[in-house]
Amino acid sequence: MSRYQNVLVAIDSEQDDQPALRRAVYLNQRIGGKIKAFLPIYDFSYEMTTLLSPDERLTMRQGVIDQRTEWIRQQAQAYINAGVQIEIKVVWHNRPHEAIIQEVIDFDHDLVLKMAHQHDRLESVIFTPTDWHLLRKCPSPVWMVKDQPWPENGKALVAVNLASDEPYHDALNQKLVRESQSLAEMVNHTEVHLVGAYPLTPVNIAIELPDFDPETYNEAIRGQHLIAMKALRQQFSIGDEFTHVQKGEAENVIPETAAQLDAGVVVLGTQGRTGLSAAFLGNTAEQVIDHLRCDLLVFKPDDFESAVTGDETLPPAS
Repeated sequence: MSRYQNVLVAIDSEQDDQPALRRAVYLNQRIGGKIKAFLPIYDFSYEMTTLLSPDERLTMRQGVIDQRTEWIRQQAQAYINAGVQIEIKVVWHNRPHEAIIQEVIDFDHDLVLKMAHQHDRLESVIFTPTDWHLLRKCPSPVWMVKDQPWPENGKALVAVNLASDEPYHDALNQKLVRESQSLAEMVNHTEVHLVGAYPLTPVNIAIELPDFDPETYNEAIRGQHLIAMKALRQQFSIGDEFTHVQKGEAENVIPETAAQLDAGVVVLGTQGRTGLSAAFLGNTAEQVIDHLRCDLLVFKPDDFESAVTGDETLPPAS
């Protein structure tokens, strides 16, 4: 059975235009399946109305849910009329990212699409706290959709880690390429490129070791990365012209290469680190995101387990 047959779209409650829903319909028209338009809402003022009974508060809450459900239905009506299978679901939840992840876990959604807002001056995308939580914690792939049309002949750029200093890198690299090729073939035969970055010469080494030759060091590091890239691309029958090994930090190389290719989407892998691990080690994916000007598709390793569990409920409205 084809992947991405059970897609969840996180609706943006702040605007009428829904680029993520539009992108989901675009995918649906090519690979089929079903779409759930999902919106978590919460208004603290309804919980503070102490003069109302719990039943009255529940009634008020349901009234808001019904209003937002109809609002989404109006936006999706043209797609529904065209035969696209769209379920609309609005829930009352005070933590949007948890509501979305619970829905993914409880109903086995295999892809989440959400709008990423655009920063007009820099043309880059900016992410909300909910976005960051999804990118770190959601077990399914997360596609952040930029608020603009897909580029003409837009390409997919897969960012791979060629350093191989951790055993999970190879498996994650292979997953990124495999999933990207599969999705590209199913959708519109999108061109898939691979990019890897190798580090600059450490300044402290050059200072502390007078006989150190930075040029020889750079060539050795580049050679190692070229060999790793060749091994990876050959596994998936990718031509050399579709691979890019560049000197520099990943957070600079990946966005620059995406801009040069006019990529429609950058595909990244992340371990989804949180807490102290994220604070001290950082997430390359998150550093790259700050500089992107296109869509972003993030995958987790196969053994990833979300910190959010399903079947959670809010306390009663009392």
